[in-house]
Amino acid sequence: MPIVSARQMREIESLIFAGGMPVAALMEKVGGLIASRVQALFPLEVFPSVGILVGPGHNGGDALVVARELWVRGYHVRIYQPFERCKDLTAAHAQVARSLFAIPFCTGVEDLSACHVLVDGLFGFGLERALEGAIAETIHTINQWDKPTIAIDLPSGIHTDTGEVLGAAVRATHTLCLGLWKLGLMQDASLEWAGQRELVDFDIPWACIEAIPGEPLAVQQLVAQEMVRQLPLARSPATHKYKQGHLLLVGGSQKYPGSVILAGLGARASGVGMLTIAVPVNLKPLVVARLPDAVVVSCEETERGAIARLPEDLELGRFDAIAYGPGVTAESTTVLEQVLERDRPSILDADGLNLLARLGVEQLQTRTAITVLTPHAGEFQRLFPQLADTSPLVAARQAARISRAAIVLKGACTTIAAPDGRAWVNAESTPALARGGSGDVLTGVMGGLMAQAQRQGRSLESAVQVAVWWHARAGCWAARQHTSMGVNAEMLAESLIPALKAGLG
Repeated sequence: MPIVSARQMREIESLIFAGGMPVAALMEKVGGLIASRVQALFPLEVFPSVGILVGPGHNGGDALVVARELWVRGYHVRIYQPFERCKDLTAAHAQVARSLFAIPFCTGVEDLSACHVLVDGLFGFGLERALEGAIAETIHTINQWDKPTIAIDLPSGIHTDTGEVLGAAVRATHTLCLGLWKLGLMQDASLEWAGQRELVDFDIPWACIEAIPGEPLAVQQLVAQEMVRQLPLARSPATHKYKQGHLLLVGGSQKYPGSVILAGLGARASGVGMLTIAVPVNLKPLVVARLPDAVVVSCEETERGAIARLPEDLELGRFDAIAYGPGVTAESTTVLEQVLERDRPSILDADGLNLLARLGVEQLQTRTAITVLTPHAGEFQRLFPQLADTSPLVAARQAARISRAAIVLKGACTTIAAPDGRAWVNAESTPALARGGSGDVLTGVMGGLMAQAQRQGRSLESAVQVAVWWHARAGCWAARQHTSMGVNAEMLAESLIPALKAGLG
């Protein structure tokens, strides 16, 4: 599912209108769809009065159609239109609301304070200037009311591409995004303003999407149906463990003994056929006790209990994928250098990323096998300090080009970026994942799926996407069972299979 910028959405709309679709007809269709969704979310019997905020552009026109539709369905509607000048079509809809339906227009926003629900139609996509003065005061006032508020397309005041607040922004409880997802709604900065996000599909012809210049499908949303299809669920009745991938997981230390165990639990849930875990020698008994089905390799330790080097007889070339980093500490780059020397599909996480920052990401540019970096914001800044002030989506795409690695920039809306400029956003997440160890579980799941994909000749790129989606799905499932406060990393790993089963059912 494509995610578009303001420029791309304008070009798509231009193609729709150039193809003969009347603007007025599309506005009627969109307004009707929004009104039906408002009615479903806030039934007349419980929420009889609705306040409509109308802007000067076509977003305001959509809001006026919504006002009329709700009025004829029995709602008590009040309209506040703070702008004297507006587009012709919006002005025409305002005239219809006044003269034909006698819907009351308010002289001040305070007149909406008694309404049960608000509909925000002040500004749609493409807003770039900061909101200030009277309109900013209006927005501040309605935010103080703390009422259910439905934003049309985006909350007014949110930048379409970055999700950042332009001076002031409506704090919506629901956002009904029109036609295609906008980039800003898929970024962390907008989440506290957008509330529950839904897409209102008004049947944009696919030809109009494909025809826009530039990179029309460069950024896409991960979709559940496609992620399930990419999972390695179907297996031959005659398969065996050596056909299901072999993952080498390297991690653990005296300081962080649990990280590699959590990653191992994630890898085990992925269905990988063989799991080998390389840990400091003194950590082996603990890992064997928790993961008895794994092959646990003892490694020489440093004085502080971290891995000093991998055993000489551990042939890295025989593994389908290598995951390095959970719990290793940033004491030495020796093991990382050993991993990077072998062109095996590799994931670098946690202190593996901090060690890479010390070596420099240019170390990855000559690798022929895929390298996946899975930083959170702090680790990303250490790896790519020159991109620190860039929006997450743009930063991830630039980092992937610089490093020639796949970037998984973790956050509420995790972004996956490929070196060729394509990117994917996982919009489904939960604050329950904001716990230590959640990233270790992701590393294990991703490593297990990549090992299977490598052995079976399937897409490694898809394996990375599925891992991100599945990990977030498990967090959401666990949060429903235990609340967002009650989900720890071990519980997250244990929720991977139940969450998947629930999604398949």
